[in-house]
Amino acid sequence: MSNRKTYAELRAEVAARYPSGQTPGGVTVDDIVQLRMQNSYDTHLDIARDMAKVMRADMAAYDADSSKFTQSLGCWSGFHAQQMIKAVKRMRGTARGTYVYLSGWMVAGLRNRFGHLPDQSMHEKTAVADLINEIYVSLRQADEVAINDLFKALKDARKSGDALAEKKAIEAIDSFETHVVPIIADIDAGFGNEHATYLLAKELIKAGACALQIENQVSDAKQCGHQDGKVTVPREDFIEKLRACRLALEEMGVDEGVIVARTDSLGAGLTQKVPVSQRPGDLAAEYIKWLKTEAITDANPMQEGELAIFQNGQFVKPARMANGLFPFKEGTGRARVIEDCIVNLTQGGADMLWIETDTPNVDEIAGMVNEIRKAVPNAKLTYNNSPSFNWTLNLRKQVREQWLAEGKISAADYPDGNELMKADFDATELGLEADARLQRFQTDISARAGVFHNLITLPTFHLTAKSVDELSRGYFGDQKMLAYVKTVQREEIRRGVSAVKHQHEVGSDLGDTFKEMVGGERALKAGGHANTMNQFAAE
Repeated sequence: MSNRKTYAELRAEVAARYPSGQTPGGVTVDDIVQLRMQNSYDTHLDIARDMAKVMRADMAAYDADSSKFTQSLGCWSGFHAQQMIKAVKRMRGTARGTYVYLSGWMVAGLRNRFGHLPDQSMHEKTAVADLINEIYVSLRQADEVAINDLFKALKDARKSGDALAEKKAIEAIDSFETHVVPIIADIDAGFGNEHATYLLAKELIKAGACALQIENQVSDAKQCGHQDGKVTVPREDFIEKLRACRLALEEMGVDEGVIVARTDSLGAGLTQKVPVSQRPGDLAAEYIKWLKTEAITDANPMQEGELAIFQNGQFVKPARMANGLFPFKEGTGRARVIEDCIVNLTQGGADMLWIETDTPNVDEIAGMVNEIRKAVPNAKLTYNNSPSFNWTLNLRKQVREQWLAEGKISAADYPDGNELMKADFDATELGLEADARLQRFQTDISARAGVFHNLITLPTFHLTAKSVDELSRGYFGDQKMLAYVKTVQREEIRRGVSAVKHQHEVGSDLGDTFKEMVGGERALKAGGHANTMNQFAAE
């Protein structure tokens, strides 16, 4: 919360208006101060402006020290985001360096009216902004609940006449750190042309997003980055969408807003159209040079309806599929990615890059980033630690391949292929080494490949599926209530997960406090002796 006033400052300000200690209607100064402090932000646009500054400060810190990378998990509901931030604060004492990622995949798969859909931009545009708004409502409510608890401690200290406890309660109020953190919001390929991109970007920003991630696929043929059939747009087209996002940020006063330019060129072998080159070496020419072409010869003459382009001093035929799309030359994805990234930073005004890869390989990504940094030395990435990768199998294969090359093992020591996935190899030297590399993967990629932000796109999707499966197996099987107690409630209590007191978590104490503010002793409260939540310890 930028420029947040202290308890003493705010109380003095309100008391100056009401020297008697209350309004003419009987509302006390202390109650006004509490509600003002609980209201961490007036609008979600204020959040976007504030969180942009947070991200910029984090980016500067990373430039000075690559160990200061940031992280996020993709969340498909406000509650998931709230519980993630609460968990981080319990563990670290702060949420700094933690963001929320809003995945278009999860909006399509879980948050649209059309049902569960693949990641092909078929969900409603409004669903993305709605989820951003929901996440910030949940994070702000976490602030309200926590600050209400702090003010309850302050009131109890004053009621008992404990000056030291009162002082500590005020210090806790003044040092409170908000649960509100930056959101990186997936705007897919813009859901239409550049004007549609701009209009949607404004809605996402008004909902609170300070960072927009946009990809260079064709909007009406968009595919998940980890599936086949991806089609990229010419670089000029993508630059126009990057400008649309920047204009939206500037118009809304989010001057330090962040744009993440994602390229799917590594896995995209097709383009929608052949751009028009005005002069040698321009953006169109550098894009066209990668097209798969055929020489025009007597044996391969031009046919009715075919196209020809003049390239390297001769006319050639670009290959064209039955659907009219143009394939690129095989094996050119890496070179196209590097060029995309340089153009997106130098001519598109992007702040960060996103390179969608087919496997999690530090060396591969670092190699591309080193080429990009020859043109843009401080190039930074957001990297998708994707659940689409089989992390166990990929890392074990990488270790096996390296150890074979080094002569550390023979081919007979460990099998090749999918057999390495077996639990039999978990405790082996190779399995343990692969796990060690998994543990330091984000640290390595941030140090070696310019990755400022590590995220997992779909973790709460998979976690929910796994957790519900785990509970269902026991509850509907032999364990019955033991399954719930053992796998859920007992762990919540022992870890100090505040959601174990579910009534408190969703604001029942907030309601009691407000009833007291307006009704005093007449307040009908939920938090009395008969409240079953009293069986649980506080967080």
